[in-house]
Amino acid sequence: MEGVDHLAQERSKAQFDVDQMKVIWAGSRHTLEVSDRIARLVASDPVFRKDNRTLLSRKDLFKNTLQKAAHAWKRITELRLSEEEAYWLRHYVDQPAYTDLHWGMFVPAIKGSGTEEQQKKWLPLAYKMQIIGCYAQTELGHGSNVQGLETTATFDPKTDEFVINSPTLTSSKWWPGGLGKASTHAVVYARLITDGQDHGVHGFIVQLRSLDDHLPLPGIIVGDIGMKFGSGAYNSMDNGVLRLDHVRIPREQMLMRVSQVTREGKYVQSNVPRQLLYGTMVYVRQTIVADASSALSRAVCIATRYSAVRRQFGSQDGGLETQVIDYKTQQSRLFPLLASAYAFRFVGEWLKWLYTDVTEKLQANDFSTLPEAHACTAGLKSLTTSATADGIEECRKLCGGHGYLSNSGLPELFAVYVPACTYEGDNIVLLLQVARFLMKTVAQLPSGKKPVGTTTYMGRAQHLIQCRSSAQKAEDWLNPSVILEVFEARAIRMSIACAQDLSKFSNQEEGFAELSSNLAEAAVAHCQLIVVSKFIDKVQQDIPGKGVKKQLEILCNIYALYTIHKHLGDFLSTGSLTAKQASLANDQLRSLYSQLRPNAIALVDAFNFTDHYLGSILGRYDGNVYPNLYEEAWKDPLNESVVPDGYREYVQPLLKNQLRNARL
Repeated sequence: MEGVDHLAQERSKAQFDVDQMKVIWAGSRHTLEVSDRIARLVASDPVFRKDNRTLLSRKDLFKNTLQKAAHAWKRITELRLSEEEAYWLRHYVDQPAYTDLHWGMFVPAIKGSGTEEQQKKWLPLAYKMQIIGCYAQTELGHGSNVQGLETTATFDPKTDEFVINSPTLTSSKWWPGGLGKASTHAVVYARLITDGQDHGVHGFIVQLRSLDDHLPLPGIIVGDIGMKFGSGAYNSMDNGVLRLDHVRIPREQMLMRVSQVTREGKYVQSNVPRQLLYGTMVYVRQTIVADASSALSRAVCIATRYSAVRRQFGSQDGGLETQVIDYKTQQSRLFPLLASAYAFRFVGEWLKWLYTDVTEKLQANDFSTLPEAHACTAGLKSLTTSATADGIEECRKLCGGHGYLSNSGLPELFAVYVPACTYEGDNIVLLLQVARFLMKTVAQLPSGKKPVGTTTYMGRAQHLIQCRSSAQKAEDWLNPSVILEVFEARAIRMSIACAQDLSKFSNQEEGFAELSSNLAEAAVAHCQLIVVSKFIDKVQQDIPGKGVKKQLEILCNIYALYTIHKHLGDFLSTGSLTAKQASLANDQLRSLYSQLRPNAIALVDAFNFTDHYLGSILGRYDGNVYPNLYEEAWKDPLNESVVPDGYREYVQPLLKNQLRNARL
């Protein structure tokens, strides 16, 4: 049955221009063409094969990762790929590697925190891969609390050097990707000490290994921290441990864009504002939101295609059984995830714009929107990564028993994705940062200070506290202004309720600790409002292509109404809507699932994934699942011999009732 498209009938039902939706998903026709070309280049290269990855031992997996990273670099240089093309090539290789941290953390750290001179020295080496860098911040004893880091960098004025030291076991650097085996250099974060005074945490460029034989330099103990969750998955990454025993580095290797230590050992602030460093953080978190939409869309693509292939129950007179995707219980779990993938895509697109806007303002010394941008990216990182991790696992369940097979692609996708809930800010810690910002904004409302950006709605607090939703029939829930108003009312009411509860505490910090669960929920409400409002903004633009806008409207409404359904307690307890209105919203949601159903396969086709990148038998483009599952089973190493190793020692004596005499 090779060459037959088992999903052709599903594809023929589409009520919109799929090619135009691919452009919308990619962001532009140019991006679609570049990413598509590079995806096919990777898929056709045998070195980038990954179907056997989960069977490899840790050592073989790591060697395979080194081979792929080297081959990727070779192809990038041979084909003279642009920076954009090189990004897509690394993306489609789809195997976590030390290069992710080199390009994603080490280079931006030097760009963001290094002086012009430092950038001139280190960036050319990094760009040519003549050094390999990582980002050594997290320690065994401290992750989220960066100010609690224990590694020290003490200035020695006699030699004009910093002495970098790990004074305790818990000060060991622990987790940095690429540190374990590959990196030659690291940006090490340590407490800067001059003349006995602690100036807090700063970054230092430290060489870890010889550029001749890759052996650790004197005073450096470095290695890998061991196996992590899942098969394959993130075990291709050499997350490392690093201990520094009074390692000396030249003074010029402190990253000195914002603050410096002079030859005499004097600590001085430069005229570059410290806030500039936030630009890098906004950038990194924006890429994490984009990655969330990418990972969720993969899981949703697999689950949607397989739900259309799989038939179970409902056969009439020996005819075909019902497609699983036609069951309302399947739709009510799957379609909100499909809508979320699109929602996160568009909020990620908006964050790209926000990053550009913040950068321009920072360069013009305008820091007015920075706290809001920082809170917004922190909150969206938390919201999207948590929803994506949960969503991938839900997609595995939506695929029934076969979803648990490694070759469904879902177990590895889940295992490789879940650390996103922790790295670059633990998701609960980030929500509490957002909550602090919201409390500050609420506190400033009486002074007449106008809230900016995503908090603009708070300026209408008077109206939003009193308003009642105007929805009277199910169709009213298709009106964007009706949807927006209930999300705004819920968010502001939850924030104000928290602020009122906080005011009852004489000690604000005590109050914050006591009310932290409520505060985190208020932050979630605010972030969900942002996602809904940006999705609404997107569908209100001019969108070309037959039926494309209509499908995006359906997805937008599903995302919003499902969020109301899921968080109904918030909406009811804040009086943002009534029980009757909630019931009408639910009726409308059910109707939207029916409207989405004929377009489900086409909507996941718009993600434009190659079978190689998707890495799933259940999610194959042609839907030819069962023969391929059967064939794949025989490739397992356990099936290399008919009689298993160990049969004679352990099974045969059991069967012959001779276990007592057998030598176990």
